[in-house]
Amino acid sequence: MAADPVPSARDVKKARETARHRSKELGVASAGLAVAQSRLDELAAGVERQVEAYNGELVRLRVAEQAYAQAKERQTAAGAEAERARQAVALLAAESYGGMTAVDPMVGMLIDEGGTDGFLHRASVLDHLGDERSEILRRMRDAQEVATILGKQAQNAYDTQQAASERARRAKLAAEAAVARQRRETRTLRLERKELQQRVNAARSRAELLARRRTVALSAAGLAAGSAGGNLAANWALTQLGKPYVWAAAGPDTYDCSGLVMRAWEQVGVRLDHWTGTQWTSGPHVPLDQLRRGDLLFFGRITDDPGTIHHVGIYVGQGQMVHAPQTGDVVRVASIWRGDLVGATRPQ
Repeated sequence: MAADPVPSARDVKKARETARHRSKELGVASAGLAVAQSRLDELAAGVERQVEAYNGELVRLRVAEQAYAQAKERQTAAGAEAERARQAVALLAAESYGGMTAVDPMVGMLIDEGGTDGFLHRASVLDHLGDERSEILRRMRDAQEVATILGKQAQNAYDTQQAASERARRAKLAAEAAVARQRRETRTLRLERKELQQRVNAARSRAELLARRRTVALSAAGLAAGSAGGNLAANWALTQLGKPYVWAAAGPDTYDCSGLVMRAWEQVGVRLDHWTGTQWTSGPHVPLDQLRRGDLLFFGRITDDPGTIHHVGIYVGQGQMVHAPQTGDVVRVASIWRGDLVGATRPQ
C-alpha cells in the first residue's frame, strides 16, 4: 500500500487559514449569541424585579390589613365602653335631679351627642357630687379619652393600609407592563438566538463540546447531599417540572420563582413568604462551596438591600437548581452558575 503523501507548504498554509476562518466565524457567532442572550437575561431580570416588588408589597399589605383590623376592633370595644360610661353618668344625673327623664333640660345637656369635648364640658356640672359619683364621672372621662386615642390609631392604621394597597396596585401595573414588554421583545430575540446558536453549533467541533461538558461535570462533582428537609423540598420541587411560569403564582398548576420555593419548603413544615426579599433572610447564608440540596440560590445585584434580589432557585446537586425561570417558560433544571448569582440561604 502506498504511503500517504506528505502535505506541501501550500496545503499547510491553506489549512491554517481555514482554521483561522472557522475560529473567527465561531467568535463572531458566539459574540452575537452572547449579546442576544444578555438582552433576554436583562428582560427576564427586569420582569423578576417587578414581580418580586409586587410580591413584597402584597406581604406588606397583608400586615397593614391585619394591623387595621386589630385597631378597628380595639376602637369598637373602647367606643362601647365609653357609651356604657356615658349612660351611667346620664342615669346618675337623672337620679340626682329628682327623677328627671332624658328629655329634661339638665339630663339632655349631659347625654346629648354633640361631641366628646362639649359633652365633657357640660358633664362638669356633676363635679359637686360625692366621691362615688365623682368616680363614675372619672370613668366616663377616661373611657372617652381612650376611645378618642384608639380612634386616631385606627385612622392611622387605615391610612397605612390604604397607602399599602395603592403601592400594591402600582406594583401590579408595573409588573404587568414589564411582562407585556418582555413578551413582545422575547419573540424576536429568541428567533435571533436560535439562528445564532445554530451557527455556533456548526462552527464548534463535537470534540470541543464534549470536552466542555466533561469539564463542567467534573467541576460540579463531589458536592454534599442535603439535610432530610432540604432533600424533601428539592425532591418535591422536581415533581413540578414542566409547569408554566406565571408571575405572582404559587401553585398548584403554575408558579413564579419565589412561589415555587415557598411551596417546596412548605412540604417540610417551613413557612416562607412569597417574596425573595424575606426568603433571602430565612436562614443562614451558605458559602457556595458548601451547598446542600434544598438550599436557596439568589440572583440579582450584590448590595445590602434584599429588594435588589429578583430571582431564586432550589439547589438539587451537581451545580444544578430547579427554578421557575420567566414568562413563557416552565419549571426546569438549570445551572446555578449565572453572572448575577448573589449567594445562598439555608431555610430554618
